[in-house]
Amino acid sequence: MTTGKGKRQIPELLDFGKERIRVLHFTWIAFFITFYVWFNMAPMATTMLKSVNWLTKEHLKVLAISNVALTIPARIIIGALIDRYGPRIVFSGLMVIMAIPAWFFALGDTFTQLLVSRLILGSIGAGFVVGIKMVANWFPPKMIGRAEGFYAGWGNFGSAWAAMTLPWIAISVFRDWLGLGDDAWRYAMLMNGAVSFIYGFMYYFLVTDHPENNPVPKTKKAAPMMVSSYLDLAQYIVWSFPLMGAMGVLAWRIGGIKINGIPLITQEILTIVYVILALVYIAHVIKTLQINLPYLKAGVPEEEKYNWSSVAALNSTYFANFGSELAVVSMLPMFFESTFSKLTSGDGNFIMTATLAGLIASSFAFVNLFARPLGGLLSDTMKNRKKTMLIYMIGIAFGFLGMAHIGEWGPVVNGVQTVVPMFEGMSWLIVSIGITIIASIFVQGAEGATFAVIPMINKKMTGQIAGMAGAYGNVGAVIYLVIYSLVDAKTFFFIIAAGAFLSFFFCWMFLEEPKGSFEDEITR
Repeated sequence: MTTGKGKRQIPELLDFGKERIRVLHFTWIAFFITFYVWFNMAPMATTMLKSVNWLTKEHLKVLAISNVALTIPARIIIGALIDRYGPRIVFSGLMVIMAIPAWFFALGDTFTQLLVSRLILGSIGAGFVVGIKMVANWFPPKMIGRAEGFYAGWGNFGSAWAAMTLPWIAISVFRDWLGLGDDAWRYAMLMNGAVSFIYGFMYYFLVTDHPENNPVPKTKKAAPMMVSSYLDLAQYIVWSFPLMGAMGVLAWRIGGIKINGIPLITQEILTIVYVILALVYIAHVIKTLQINLPYLKAGVPEEEKYNWSSVAALNSTYFANFGSELAVVSMLPMFFESTFSKLTSGDGNFIMTATLAGLIASSFAFVNLFARPLGGLLSDTMKNRKKTMLIYMIGIAFGFLGMAHIGEWGPVVNGVQTVVPMFEGMSWLIVSIGITIIASIFVQGAEGATFAVIPMINKKMTGQIAGMAGAYGNVGAVIYLVIYSLVDAKTFFFIIAAGAFLSFFFCWMFLEEPKGSFEDEITR
């Protein structure tokens, strides 16, 4: 936008004179806060252990798994709700309601209270899906990529912000300054939930669901996805199964954890969980058939038809990119600390500390600030969203192949000096960080490119499509983290590289270039 003759041009995404730009910024802040609350436990874990005398590392493992357990079904449910009721009320309600389990967790004095509140709080991770729909409502097709990328990249930074600020708030503010002692972490988490509660009300009054003169069609009720053909119906049913399967894997993993030598979940309870998941899936299939069979028999209107294979392709990309991101972020600190554990400075002191390893690992998440927006921007400017997606997925594959060789090529492998190092120790550490950042750029750029396509498939069902793709990101994280617990780091990187290669070929074969994805005006 030109502000007048001779004046500087304001970048599009900073032009606050436009309502859609204001909506974009209010919405990424909402997403930022949901992740700020969702990831509030990990940076406080050591503080909690010191403060609560009955809490153990095994308890924290269970709580960490519980934190993501219900995010998978929550993203599906939230996706259906926003298509039915609109993103404003759903986003506001989610932030307000989820403040309650955040407060219960902060005040928890039993493991049961911590566990139940953590399970429920995992639902706030579905907040990401809501903003995808809101941004799609406000931006024309030609800008969808950069707008969705900016929203996702800056909102996702909420998890890093929690890691950076919550320990300082707990220790420096509540413990040292206000003198609240060992319970300081509780007050930091109470404040964390209060931020969500307050902004939830603010968001409702700050935004509207769509431009005044361009209303968005809504589904008649929150229900399974409508499809365009019997083949699409079969695909939808098949691709719904891994969502329940991942929940089963999570239950199995929790069941394998023992506290004081006693399994957390007995085999009998685990069997009941499996049966419930199976019944939920069967009920979903029945409901899907009840809705879609009459619809298909009557004949699908031409304007409502879409290719479900594209949805499947994007499920695979988010499994491979966001799933790998969550898994890699979880293991990177330990990977760098162990790989370079014997690296010393000139005076003989060890260089690689836990703090340094954590800082190096955080670079993977920091890249979100520009890599996701870049992925969306390239999807807009290359004028071919499928090609952009393919480039990113092959980049992920080669990036992780490079990371698989960090220990092999460098002078230190699991604390042991290699025979023929390619680089000197410090130089190789710098090269390794570079390889990690490059891989991260492709991973998060692919995430931006994925959600540059999703709003183009079927605008009426953007919420449901985004919800399913988002859920597949969590499925990927679950599967990859379980695999990591069974193999070494090199094998792990090879496996997630293979996942990216498979997604590349799947997109190459089945992802369709969306029609009308570079139009100047918002169309319904």
